[in-house]
Amino acid sequence: MQWTAEGIVIGARKHGDSNIILEVMTPDRGRCLGLVRGGRSRRQQPALQLGNHLSLTWRARLDEHLGNFSAEPIHLRAAHLMQEALSIHALQSMCALLRLLPERDPHPQLFHALDVTLDNLEDPILAGALIARFELLLLNELGFGLDLTECAATGQTDDLIWVSPRSGRAVCSSAGEPYRDKLFPLPDFLKASEMRAASTQDLSAADINCAFKMTGYFLFKWVFEPRGLTWPVARDNFVSSLEAKSAPPPD
Repeated sequence: MQWTAEGIVIGARKHGDSNIILEVMTPDRGRCLGLVRGGRSRRQQPALQLGNHLSLTWRARLDEHLGNFSAEPIHLRAAHLMQEALSIHALQSMCALLRLLPERDPHPQLFHALDVTLDNLEDPILAGALIARFELLLLNELGFGLDLTECAATGQTDDLIWVSPRSGRAVCSSAGEPYRDKLFPLPDFLKASEMRAASTQDLSAADINCAFKMTGYFLFKWVFEPRGLTWPVARDNFVSSLEAKSAPPPD
């Protein structure tokens, strides 16, 4: 068995004295693992860091085997990402969330979202928006997508400003007003009709904070808690770093 694909490193752990078990996200084969022989060598180790984009060849006698990876660099972004705490926590958080996916289950949209996000972590507000959208997409890919296209109560598709914590569906202004204290605010940049259109000028730290409270709530309620999984500390570290970066300077 053999296949070749691009992949982004989302995990690596030691195996024996000189080898590494590499975990990657690929567009058409999803999350995959393989053994890199000699992966801890000076020549190979720099390429096998979190966030790096590689050209991979996987080989095994049978498809169900772990298999062996050979890797060549395409975009070595790890060293750049490690220069800022915000980008380190962002990378670690996304990698932790991607491990919720079953192995070898294709999720091309998540791969491309990861690739784009890792190239745009220098602007804290833009990074926050991209990762909030990434979490929203992850929920959808796991089968727990939020319905932000129409009001849960009236069916109308405009004036959607809240999300129900019970159903994960959008709620319009008139229907949600009596329950506003129990609903999540829906930031404009997460609305289905505006996902592609929002620019950094349309974003605010308050909107980003609202988005993470909402996606975090549903990730915990629908994914982590039912599976008995530990909440990723990296995700909290990223949100804290983002709040610190986005805070106005003191007078």
